[in-house]
Amino acid sequence: MYRSLIEALAVEDLSWQDYSNCRGGDANLFFPERGASTRKAKSICTSCEVRTECLEFAISQGEKFGIWGGLSERERRRIRKERSEKIRRAS
Repeated sequence: MYRSLIEALAVEDLSWQDYSNCRGGDANLFFPERGASTRKAKSICTSCEVRTECLEFAISQGEKFGIWGGLSERERRRIRKERSEKIRRAS
């Protein structure tokens, strides 16, 4: 019963976070003040082995802040919009 409770409460497998380049890093790099540079955060993401998982998590969860998978909210919003348009055209 304990295991089924844990499975029921699990929203998503987030074990990919254990392998991220940003793990334990300075959160301020990935959640900069408005207008601050995101260049360093994005460069850390560039070589991250879980970049795709991170980006997909942020897109699917509608994450509105920070750099996720090497992209800003504006860049992720564009991807969500493109995907929505593609689905709409297909139906």
